[in-house]
Amino acid sequence: MTDFKISKKLFLKHRLGDVWKVISAKEALELFHPYCLQNKVILWGNIKIDEIVYLNGLTFVREFTSWKVNQGFELTIGKKDGKKSKVKWEIKKSESGCLISITVWPYKSNKVHKILYPLVNVFILRPKLKRYLGFVLMGLDFYLTNKRVVKNNQFGRHPWFS
Repeated sequence: MTDFKISKKLFLKHRLGDVWKVISAKEALELFHPYCLQNKVILWGNIKIDEIVYLNGLTFVREFTSWKVNQGFELTIGKKDGKKSKVKWEIKKSESGCLISITVWPYKSNKVHKILYPLVNVFILRPKLKRYLGFVLMGLDFYLTNKRVVKNNQFGRHPWFS
């Protein structure tokens, strides 16, 4: 993991409990994630592990490392036997809804020389990941507001996942 992190926040005009109910459900990503083809449960008890298959066929395993009801969760995500990124979903109640944030600490790729990595992070990784996180949160808001499943690429295509 690197010290670089990328975060995206969105204010939702929905009750915290309603937001938690959606994001903590089995196979939840199939409801609101615009790049998710399938979200299969591997384990969903005290230990939670699932798999996300993106629209382009890329498959990542998510292993949940922390689970706090009505507050959020932390997980690692990556290819089954590959490097993992750390992800934190957090929700906080406000007077007229709640604030949700997703923070990602991406794994450091061996494909980029360590001297160039800060530049790659600033000019490629950060903007593309921030856009992706924004679209995931927009999908969540869309689902909560309309009670309709988000369509594939609903907010635009993404070069890593479409």
